Amino acid sequence: MAEKFLINGGKKLSGTISVNGAKNSALKILAALVLSNEKCTINNFPFIGDTLDALEILKNLGANYEIDKEKKVVVIDPSSINKSHLDALLVRRLRSSILFAGPMLVRFGEVQMSHPGGCVIGKRPIDMFLDGFEKLGAKIEFNDEGFKLKIKDKKLKGAKIFFSQITVTGTEEMMMTAVLSEGKTILQNCATEPEIAVLADYLNKCGAKIKGAGTSTIEIDGVEKISGSNFYVMPDRIEAGTFVIMGLITNSEIRIENCVPEHLGAVIPILESAGAKFEIGENYIITRPSKLKAISITTHEYPGFATDLQSPYTLLMTQVDGQCIVHESIFEGRLFFADQLVTMGANITMCDPHRIVINGPTKLIGKKLTSPDLRAGITMVLAGMIAKGSTTIENIFQIDRGYEKIEERLQNLGADIQRI
Repeated sequence: MAEKFLINGGKKLSGTISVNGAKNSALKILAALVLSNEKCTINNFPFIGDTLDALEILKNLGANYEIDKEKKVVVIDPSSINKSHLDALLVRRLRSSILFAGPMLVRFGEVQMSHPGGCVIGKRPIDMFLDGFEKLGAKIEFNDEGFKLKIKDKKLKGAKIFFSQITVTGTEEMMMTAVLSEGKTILQNCATEPEIAVLADYLNKCGAKIKGAGTSTIEIDGVEKISGSNFYVMPDRIEAGTFVIMGLITNSEIRIENCVPEHLGAVIPILESAGAKFEIGENYIITRPSKLKAISITTHEYPGFATDLQSPYTLLMTQVDGQCIVHESIFEGRLFFADQLVTMGANITMCDPHRIVINGPTKLIGKKLTSPDLRAGITMVLAGMIAKGSTTIENIFQIDRGYEKIEERLQNLGADIQRI
């Protein structure tokens, strides 16, 4: 029988919660390991659904690994990877499985994979990836299983690639593929998220020659070999932002530790403009009980307001004075979760697939909910924590994809939440 969360709302929180390693950094490092034949020890590793699926992909390819969940450590030996065919079932479980395509291509000269699966939110056509591979000199063949990439000559050749739209995964994919390509590659209109600069730092430590990561233009001079190195997974900025909003929404004083406040970009300034009070240190944020007002937002690529924090922000706005518009400019359909908040009593009007109008404050009543995706799922948890009565959330494997042992960590703050 599928697991659910049962939440009794209305509890004030207090205490300290630590931010785990970033899902969106760990996944990229796991793919980058295919470039090398040397062992890598990864510290501060998040043991969540998506990273466990990525480890399973590596194991299926022939890699060996050892894990220590207590110490948050994974040791991976990619030297025994012995096939260029990515398992279709595993690929369909994980959207970021596309990241393995480039490293596999430069390691074996070819790679066969099906179309990536995973969360429906954020799914985009893989055309940008395939266009990039073609520019570097790969031949693409479509077949019943998906597609096959082959290097036309002996080696991929550096190229100039302009992304038609800003893409985090596309930027990282082309960067990883170009490090072992011949000559210079210039990537333009790149994403600038902190995870990209961290990935580049790791690859440079392993012998790559990458300049400009974290800016809109990245230059890569191809090298003959990538070695291995140890890696510490950066704190998850989306988890940190979620906990910040959780403190505000429950009107609680909580300390969020092991985070990098500056990685939150526009989020903290926007919350402060809404009236939020914080104490902010180098690696922590303390939320203070605050009287908030409604502030409209438009999600934007980093350092703008993160699309992954739009759903908890939407919930927060249902609890404050005034009217505001939330404009989701990145992903179509990401606002559809708002219907479930409406069933709980929220006053939200859908204008179109990208915009909603919120009138607050409204009291929420506990309901039976379903987690539609990872970020909306954690918002359902927060909604249950402030609602009157009992809330049941189903489909929680979506939440487990990005938040490790979340019910235990919330219980430590005083929340009444159980996994049943």
